[in-house]
Amino acid sequence: MSVTVKEITQKSLPPLVEQLMNDILEKNPLHKKIVSVSLEKMTQEEIDNLETYIKFNMKKGLTVDYLSESYLMFVFDTMKEQLYFQKHKKYRFSTLAEVADSVYHDPDYMSKYVYGIAVSCFIWPHHLGMLRYFNETVPTQKKGTYLEIGPGHGLFFMSALANTGFDHFVGLDISETSLGQTKEIVDFFLPDKGSKYSLQLKDFLDADQLESNSYDAVVTGEVIEHVEEPELFLRRIAEIAKPDAYIYLTTCCNAAVIDHIYLFRTPKEVEDMMDECGLKVVKPFYLPYEGKSVEECLEKDLPMSLAYVLQKKS
Repeated sequence: MSVTVKEITQKSLPPLVEQLMNDILEKNPLHKKIVSVSLEKMTQEEIDNLETYIKFNMKKGLTVDYLSESYLMFVFDTMKEQLYFQKHKKYRFSTLAEVADSVYHDPDYMSKYVYGIAVSCFIWPHHLGMLRYFNETVPTQKKGTYLEIGPGHGLFFMSALANTGFDHFVGLDISETSLGQTKEIVDFFLPDKGSKYSLQLKDFLDADQLESNSYDAVVTGEVIEHVEEPELFLRRIAEIAKPDAYIYLTTCCNAAVIDHIYLFRTPKEVEDMMDECGLKVVKPFYLPYEGKSVEECLEKDLPMSLAYVLQKKS
């Protein structure tokens, strides 16, 4: 018999959050510990934001059942890839061609994948931590043009639109599904911001119209582990960013996901590469696997999320 969310938390949850958590627990009782830890670490505001996000999706015609299925699909696929990684000490795939059709260009899979990641941004401590870190560090009064590479589910892009003073916001992605979800969430929550942003179906490395020294903010979350040559990606960021640009980047070490194709084994590997590509680390933020230290993650090849505020090197 599956446990209910009321049995594992003393918090009073809004009805749709309670329904989502119960649905997750009913479909996967082994998720009890993760749900318990997640609810303990979420603030009431973050819980209320999840409630609002669920309502938004229901107004689009989605169901709580679909969101829980999407989340658990993402969890299951990630666990499968992590087991492969622990056995072989490498990711299953290493080229974009191996994953593009089955992930990015499959609308049904990509839709569930992006919704699953979006839910994880509310209830996985390390994903929530990266969103918190972004909101804490992004400059609210800076003007100019904000560029986000790979907005995915749109939560970071929407937060920047809502809380910063940039004059124009641009999002680039190779997935039509991701751009569609970003547009839907922005238009729903920020209907008066339509003239301030544009979303473009483009490969960042092929977007030759991006001028050098043009962007006042460059944000890319969980992207460089998805590309074959992250050095090119990082050099391109350094090229297009203005000297005083805010640059925010997240990635991971030893974190196998179905479309992760470039393996970083340590934060030092990431930071050395950024340094070689013209980017200076201003403020690093490490989020080790839940319940483990950074040292334990490195010793045992456990997943670790990394977030950075960067600066263009002079």
